[in-house]
Amino acid sequence: MIIRENYLKLIRPFYDEDLIKVITGIRRSGKSVILKQIINEVLEKGVKEENIIYINFELTDYSYIKTSKELDEYIKIRIVNSNKYYLFFDEIQYVKEWEKTINSYKAKYGDKISIFITGSNSDLLSGELSTLLSGRYVSFKIRPFSFKEVCEFKNYELDKYKLEEQFNDYIKWGGLPQRFSLNDEVSVRTYLTDVYNSIVVKDIINRFNITDIDLFNRIAEYIVTTPSQTFSAESLVKYFELNDDRGVAKNTLYNYLEYMCKAHLIEKVDRYDVRGKRILNGKYKYYLTDLGLGQVLNTSKREQMGSYLENIVYNELVYRGYDVKVGNLDSGEIDFIAIKDGKKEYYQVCYYLLDDKIIDREFGVYENVKDNYPKYVLSMDKFDMSQDGIIHMNIIDWLLDK
Repeated sequence: MIIRENYLKLIRPFYDEDLIKVITGIRRSGKSVILKQIINEVLEKGVKEENIIYINFELTDYSYIKTSKELDEYIKIRIVNSNKYYLFFDEIQYVKEWEKTINSYKAKYGDKISIFITGSNSDLLSGELSTLLSGRYVSFKIRPFSFKEVCEFKNYELDKYKLEEQFNDYIKWGGLPQRFSLNDEVSVRTYLTDVYNSIVVKDIINRFNITDIDLFNRIAEYIVTTPSQTFSAESLVKYFELNDDRGVAKNTLYNYLEYMCKAHLIEKVDRYDVRGKRILNGKYKYYLTDLGLGQVLNTSKREQMGSYLENIVYNELVYRGYDVKVGNLDSGEIDFIAIKDGKKEYYQVCYYLLDDKIIDREFGVYENVKDNYPKYVLSMDKFDMSQDGIIHMNIIDWLLDK
């Protein structure tokens, strides 16, 4: 497994800080691996193994720890000396009222412990935890492999043919780390189907007590097989009225979309009025955290290469630490406005710039954007078509750019 330095460099300054390190992310994105890499770094600093306590609550070895009291009893008998302890709790949401135990550790042991927790839903940071630990935790979100991480993992040299072949595989099957150890598409599809079902059943249906499972599955299938599209609740309600005999209530639809976001299956992106400099309510875009999870359901729809590439660019921008919005103009839409450290970058994404009409559309959207921030058009074309100060790049080159 590769060292995921992009995340470790963010978490590393907090290893010994009196703050709880909360690590979230979609199932099988590599949270457990990150914890083990942190443990290795802590050991290299000279911390003794007996001062490191690691529990993965998905393992049957710890299935008897179901409540905060049982967790507290387990930890209590293992803290036996005055040295600093490092506590790693993997998928802690399986422990009932775990927040109370974590909070009590802070009060009881103070800076004599350093706590790391992971979970597969964003509720880890809501409710009682945020109330009990307000201002006393830092959070990090782990994502599937970026394309650069895939190339590092697969040890690909910068050979254009192999990179394109691997990129096509990445578009189709996504970047969940474990799937790269599988040797054929049947195994990959089976693995990703199991991951998708685990997310739906454990992190959504069971967690939020959904009773109309058939309706939820229909909505989820529609969303994950139609990435990078602008939706409003009204348009989706109308779609299901026309295509589903029962239809769907607006509140139900909102709730189901929110549940999918909390499970990190999809991400909702705001639309930003470039001229009015404000967030537009009502219509949003949804992107898949991992394209492979959409592929396992996409058995009948045609491939949507432009949408897939847009989804990949969105995930990469977030991976690089940008706050990302969809830009709204009177004359059209800018795919992404990416903001970091107070600076903006604009991005248009398409499959190929095949003719003058497409070129005019992709470059022309910037005509009414008068600031001097960098403006990009990304496509699969290999020739540089930059013009009028707008930078054109091949998507693979951009993904591998430092």
